[in-house]
Amino acid sequence: MEQLFTFGIVGLSTAAIYAIIGSGLVLTYTTTGVFNFAHGAAGMMAAFAYWQLTEGWGLPVPLALVLVLVVLAPAFGLLVERVVLRPIQGLGDAERLVMTVAMLSGLIAAARWIWDPNEARSLPRFFENTDAIDIGPATITWHQALTMIVAVAVAIGLRILLYGTRIGAEMRASVDDRALVGLTGANPVRSNQVAWILGTQLAAVGGILIAPAVSLDASQLSLLIVSAYTAAIFGRLRSLPLTFLGAVVVGCLESYLTGYLPQNDYLPGLRLAAPALLLFLSLLVFPHRRLRGRDTKARPVPTPSLQGTLLFAGSVVLFGLVLASLLGEGDLITYGQIFSFGVIALSYVPLAGYAGQISLCQLSMAGIGAAVWAHAGADGQLWALPLAVAIAGAAGALIALPALRLSGVYLALGTTAFAVILDRWIFTLPSFEVLGLRISLFEGGTVDVAGPSLFGWRLDDGSELMVFAAVWLALGSLAIAMLRRGRFGRQLIALRDSEAAYATLGGNLLLSKVAVFALSAGIAGLGGALYGMQQRSVTAEQFGLVAGLPLFLVAVVGGLTAVGNGLFTGVAVGGSFPVISAAGAFAQNITSVLPALAGLGLARNPDGAVPEIRSGYEPLGRNKPVLGGLVVALAGLWVLQLQDVLDGWLTFGLALFLIVAAQAAATALEQARVARSTDTDVPVEWWGVRREWRREDEEVLARGIAGG
Repeated sequence: MEQLFTFGIVGLSTAAIYAIIGSGLVLTYTTTGVFNFAHGAAGMMAAFAYWQLTEGWGLPVPLALVLVLVVLAPAFGLLVERVVLRPIQGLGDAERLVMTVAMLSGLIAAARWIWDPNEARSLPRFFENTDAIDIGPATITWHQALTMIVAVAVAIGLRILLYGTRIGAEMRASVDDRALVGLTGANPVRSNQVAWILGTQLAAVGGILIAPAVSLDASQLSLLIVSAYTAAIFGRLRSLPLTFLGAVVVGCLESYLTGYLPQNDYLPGLRLAAPALLLFLSLLVFPHRRLRGRDTKARPVPTPSLQGTLLFAGSVVLFGLVLASLLGEGDLITYGQIFSFGVIALSYVPLAGYAGQISLCQLSMAGIGAAVWAHAGADGQLWALPLAVAIAGAAGALIALPALRLSGVYLALGTTAFAVILDRWIFTLPSFEVLGLRISLFEGGTVDVAGPSLFGWRLDDGSELMVFAAVWLALGSLAIAMLRRGRFGRQLIALRDSEAAYATLGGNLLLSKVAVFALSAGIAGLGGALYGMQQRSVTAEQFGLVAGLPLFLVAVVGGLTAVGNGLFTGVAVGGSFPVISAAGAFAQNITSVLPALAGLGLARNPDGAVPEIRSGYEPLGRNKPVLGGLVVALAGLWVLQLQDVLDGWLTFGLALFLIVAAQAAATALEQARVARSTDTDVPVEWWGVRREWRREDEEVLARGIAGG
């Protein structure tokens, strides 16, 4: 009984921190309509800033707290509201969610940049040298007591603010109809600013209070927000009392699992994954009201032409062949991931681009594919590749079942919870048996991955594996294009536009969602198997939630409805980022932040970069002489490289220059042709109306009048 009471006290102190963080999350969502995935990362940055001020620079604790909670946290909240979120008020819920995911990834990368992750840091508890308080058989520290007192004060203060003040009423009303709130004389912009300031301050308080109990690690502190997510879901993203109740459940669950969970090789990860597992179950059990805020009309999904898709697929294979011949063995391992990352990124197109289903666990599905291939294809058996696809697809179908009642933020939370469960528990398990079948994943460490055996020919060379992956990316792109042109693709787009209308017109929601989740996960599993082949060995950390965020963000920036997004993302993440990182440690930090910066720029181009790139190169495709000359020049460079006249990187640089120059020349020629045809076709009286007025037009008119 004494032990039960002791663990209960520990659980309540932890629950108080989750309640503080979760209340800030609910406050922000209730008042602005934006679910902030970066809420925990804001608390993480506050904890690091507090450590820097106190332990790093030796400032007194009271002064450091004032600087963090009164100066830095409000300034950061204002910056986020003004620079990041205000420009995207007119965009839909999905775009706003992506922006907060970008902030999460960017803050983790920034913290690792500023504070070396290889250096151990810790924070002392408040009143550490003060005698503890005895409560019956249990003992409570002053840090734990302070945490509970702060949580109670936060609960009372928020209740008074939201339901007892005018600014609170404005904050709750502005999310439903900003224009109507403005007509009453209120200022919805001010309401949003107050909400973000208070939300960031609460995240900072929670981060500072929980940091002494864990190591100061950017990812670990940021993902503690999963427990706060669970508490917020208990409150259904709107009730602060229920959020506090959820925090108590999560905190006590963690504490009692620590004390009473049996000690063996299979259960330690369960304690770490318990908040995510509880979040997943909460999403399934609790009823969910309609999400706050309004979405915008979905953008049209272009239908790729058959000729253009075939040309693109052939170009992908040709690109792989050229790269395989240009790069050395070391570079082949580094840049071979272009095509495997491309396959993983391609999995977002049918799921998020066509069906509108948000998933943050695609890299986890790739991890399943890599693990299955590593064990089943240890001797290169080609049949293990479809097995890896099938098992990853089955895991995707498992996610689809709860997705039947989840959408938007709830679905993103569900897939996040699934990824965390895999990271913290499933991927850490040693080998185990189920119904006599032995199952092995990463076995708590590194697993070796072999190349495939193709009709007796073992592919184990880097160049061979690169071409093999390029062929699969080409085939996958072709298959996704055919999917878009077919009936199922049209059904998925209808599902994205309106699930209710789709079901009313006879569509089968269960079948469609299960099919698209399984298809998407299978593609990701294929990409994971290809990635493992090229890397020769893989670990579970390579397929974690945080590792998958940059890939997701770059895929979003490329355009989730574009078939070419796979190659775009692969080239960006697996090609350009390693090139930049090769310049040194500073450049490596730059590349870690780039995906987040690109994601934050989504508001400027919601359709993505791939359609814009494609439209920019269309003049080159229409100009046969310039295109033919480019092909001849590139072939000549390739021959020179094969003859060792040029090295690989020089050849690549010259080829890139020729492609850009040819595109610029074709565009200039087309513009000149259009200008000439415009001069001929537009009557003189329409100059300046149907085409731009030019300086020389005045002289032409003057001569015409004089001659008349």
